[in-house]
Amino acid sequence: MEQHSGLRTEWGETIYRQKYAPNELEKWGDRASIIVDDICGTRGGTETPLLAREDLDELRQLISSCTVMPGGRPIYYAGRDYTTAFLNNCYLLRAEHDTREEWADLAWRAISCTMTGGGIGMDASVIRPSGRTLSRTGGISSGPMSLLEMLNDCGRHIMQGGTRRTAEYGSLNWQHGDIWTFLRAKNWQDMPIAGAFNEDGTPFTVADAKRADFNYRAPLDMMNISINYDDAFLQYKGMPELFVENCRQAMRTGEPGFSFNFGEKSNETLRNACTEITSEDDSDICCLGSINMANISTIEEFKAAVRLASKMLVCITIRASVPYSKVREVRAQNRRLGLGLMGVHEWLLKRGHRYEMNDELKQWLKVYRDESERSANVHCDRLFLSRPKGYRAIAPTGTISILAGTTSGIEPVYSVAYRRRYLSGGGRWKYQFVVDGTAQTLIDSGIKPEDIESAVDLAADPERRIKFQFDVQKYVDHAISSTINLPEWGTPLNNESKVEEFAKMVHKYAHGLRGLTFYPSGARGGQPLTPVPYEEAHAKRGVVYEDNSESQCLSGVCNI
Repeated sequence: MEQHSGLRTEWGETIYRQKYAPNELEKWGDRASIIVDDICGTRGGTETPLLAREDLDELRQLISSCTVMPGGRPIYYAGRDYTTAFLNNCYLLRAEHDTREEWADLAWRAISCTMTGGGIGMDASVIRPSGRTLSRTGGISSGPMSLLEMLNDCGRHIMQGGTRRTAEYGSLNWQHGDIWTFLRAKNWQDMPIAGAFNEDGTPFTVADAKRADFNYRAPLDMMNISINYDDAFLQYKGMPELFVENCRQAMRTGEPGFSFNFGEKSNETLRNACTEITSEDDSDICCLGSINMANISTIEEFKAAVRLASKMLVCITIRASVPYSKVREVRAQNRRLGLGLMGVHEWLLKRGHRYEMNDELKQWLKVYRDESERSANVHCDRLFLSRPKGYRAIAPTGTISILAGTTSGIEPVYSVAYRRRYLSGGGRWKYQFVVDGTAQTLIDSGIKPEDIESAVDLAADPERRIKFQFDVQKYVDHAISSTINLPEWGTPLNNESKVEEFAKMVHKYAHGLRGLTFYPSGARGGQPLTPVPYEEAHAKRGVVYEDNSESQCLSGVCNI
């Protein structure tokens, strides 16, 4: 009989067994103890503990109850070979010079990072536009798109653990000479394949080929992309044509996203793959963990969880292995922490609040802001470390929130029920029907499934999503990774006639955001989560199905 790990939901149990448990006997409580000992304790008696005994005991309980959740890398690597304990989630890279030496070195850095299991993000704005003369050789510049495609192919061939495709991010400044090419780089539906046609006689496009064969090469198919907007954008009278077109793209295909870098943050154009960590320094690294607000009843308990989670992240900056020396040097200098939140929507629902800012949430977020900085600084001072340059970042926490059985990041419940596609260890696509754990808890308490507001419902009101992110960003010094769902392009609520209105709405909040990402329903095909009726998912949950459909993941990072 299979051992139960003590997690809240069956789906969380399944994910734990598939991705994190080193053997069939280990329970989640066992993993919590290993995480605490390896990251903050004695590492099996070989090192000096980094936390006091009472803190170790309390942190162990908080992780065991899924109140404090480390990032995926610490959960996986804790207790394994210390020399390869890559506890950090993602790496931030910058093309610092437009030279052949830098191109070669950047490819080496990207490969070194992705082979640790972390994702990468890269800003290519320094690369000269295509077609420029190269002074040393007399040749012609190929431009930033060639560099991004080169890194994209690095990601194509690195499969982490045999199941998780490399997560990549690329960005370019809005005034770059090649920005319009970048803007439309992933419009695969507009790229016909010569001599190929569908049965109805329409051109067979790259998007069609990608659906038929997931491994078909498509431009930047392993990479999420965003356009960098700086202070010059805020000073522009009206809305630049490029920005309006970026909004049209967001409504139509979801990419590129928006990266906002203003004032004292104007140089922080680097992002990790999911965009919540920001930096201006090449080879910076992010260190993630989250507080599960849904598991906490009082603001005093919340403060204690923030205190210990912040200390845990400081410990990760000491214990984690890194792929090369520059990462170690930048980490010692910046020591960026990314303490995030999850279960925010469940917290709101339990208190009878709508998905929007309110006075009680403001009080909790103030504690989150102040205590994360205070406790991290105290712990760094105690250990004679540099104080962090950043403390808080809200990650999407997709898989981790499933483990905890709550809503991810600041996201609303995606859907009461959905079908989830994933890549199995054998390299085959499979799917399961899932009833959202938070939704099921609310349903069990007597709330009707149709009365639970979800991201699919809020797709009809994107301004509420944007404003909520805008309000929470005031308490976050890095960024927030949140994908705002939209109706399918060409439908009454999302079409060409709505572009100007949508652009004005995004422009209205841009000054107070660090980034925005949108996803129109069905934009990339083969999306990992597809809403289904509650009754269907409830009847079929727990059964694993082989996915033999032609529709495959087209975004590059579908195995959430």
